[in-house]
Amino acid sequence: MYKLENKVSKEDILKLYTKGFKIPSEFKIGMEYERLPISSSSFKTVDYWNDYGIKNLLEIFAKEETWDYITDNKNIIGLKNKHDTITLEPGCQVEISTKPERTIFELKDKINKLNSALKPITDKMNITLLNYGVSPYTTHKAIHLIPKKRYKIMARYLWGILSDVMMRETAGIQCCIDFSSEEDAMRKFKLANKLTPFMTAMFANSPIRGGVDTGYKSFRALSWLNTDNDRCGFCGKISEEFSFEEYIDCILKTPMIFIQRENLPFEINGDITFEEFLTNGWEGAQATLADYELQANLYFPEVRMRNFIEIRNHDCVGGDLKYAILAIYKGILYNNTAMDECEELFKHLQYKDFSELRFNVPKQTLQASVKKAKVLDYAKEILTIAEKSLKTSQTGEEIFLDSIKEYTLKGLTPADILIKNWNGSWNKNMKKLIKYLSEFD
Repeated sequence: MYKLENKVSKEDILKLYTKGFKIPSEFKIGMEYERLPISSSSFKTVDYWNDYGIKNLLEIFAKEETWDYITDNKNIIGLKNKHDTITLEPGCQVEISTKPERTIFELKDKINKLNSALKPITDKMNITLLNYGVSPYTTHKAIHLIPKKRYKIMARYLWGILSDVMMRETAGIQCCIDFSSEEDAMRKFKLANKLTPFMTAMFANSPIRGGVDTGYKSFRALSWLNTDNDRCGFCGKISEEFSFEEYIDCILKTPMIFIQRENLPFEINGDITFEEFLTNGWEGAQATLADYELQANLYFPEVRMRNFIEIRNHDCVGGDLKYAILAIYKGILYNNTAMDECEELFKHLQYKDFSELRFNVPKQTLQASVKKAKVLDYAKEILTIAEKSLKTSQTGEEIFLDSIKEYTLKGLTPADILIKNWNGSWNKNMKKLIKYLSEFD
């Protein structure tokens, strides 16, 4: 703990972001794809340690596909194969993260191949990897944390009333976007933040939780509103004047949860901010670049800056809907004209409007109001802008928008269909819900 470390400077931290600069012809798109592991017969969340649990699933897959283990204190917490990983979120949610690709078609092909390799194993183990945003049956009190030291510390620290729901019950899809310069990064960062409440609304897919209709169309989004306001939400005020340095300052001013020394965690429990740690140290330890990277990973804004932009706010959805998320961001954020049009679309909205939408969208989704319009009106415009841009690029990726247009152009979200069936022909039958969701691979 008291070993002399190389103290970090703000200039060192800044390089973590500037090293992401790419020329536009090298821009790629990436995704992180989480799913809920449930028993195909009982619909309960699958545990880590059981004979037919997630640990054994990872071991079998690693052996059959020759992937390497990712471990924490000798416990398997994921697998890796070159740049691709299969990792576990706190409640055993299974996340696939693949190397970014030039086109969504290439990403889809990789995901399909991984799913094809996983399916015989999950079928044999009676496990369904569910494309859904929140645990449909088992609630957090009955979901054990995986044996990863960081998650136990986070669970003790995070103070929001739904933080355990967020950690143990939810699954989402994240989109990763490149940038060419700080100016380009900040433009995309601000616009991505402004898009987030509309995207949360369009792809809402978590109304049934614990076997009941919660009254929210995205209970996952609600859980994030009640996790930890120090480190969740918008980073900054989505200001017209924003920079890498200001993003870094947001992280520096956030209370620290823990640091790591020689593979051992030392809990700080929010007693100091990273800025104070940087200036004064903590119990003999000086801040290092690795400490900053850990602090940045324990910061959970709607949009997170790395050496790429990580957009984090979508419920897990199945089928081509997950690729529609990528298509919208690619269509808008990789085309200057499309960005111009989106900025024009949002120009009369203020920070408080976007902030209020974050709180209104989990329940009302497309019917939430902003100024004198509905979220639905904006969603349709967003789709139009993205589709026009993708057609201009001549990659054929506009086809991925068809799946979300089936919902949005009718004023619906995936959650609306679930609620209608749940309270109607399914008669609140969990088996019918799971069967419906399982049709969307």
